[in-house]
Amino acid sequence: MQIVEGGIEDKALANLKAVIRANSNTVAKVVKTTVFLKNMEDFTTVNKIYEEFFSGSEHKSARSTVEVARLPKNVLFEIECIAVANK
Repeated sequence: MQIVEGGIEDKALANLKAVIRANSNTVAKVVKTTVFLKNMEDFTTVNKIYEEFFSGSEHKSARSTVEVARLPKNVLFEIECIAVANK
């Protein structure tokens, strides 16, 4: 796993967008995300980034956000995504 350097604002969802595009999909195919935060105080920042990420899509996916005690490699933020696959 390669960690994106910087704070939450720095390319927070760049890896997710790359994975979605690599599978010839768009964010409109995302049906559910789970956001894991090391600190819930970062929710407002993450929510703003999340809204911008999905801004071009009329579809709004379901989302859960939880605060966790620790994430792998001590990152501040992690996102899990479920998307509909193209046939």
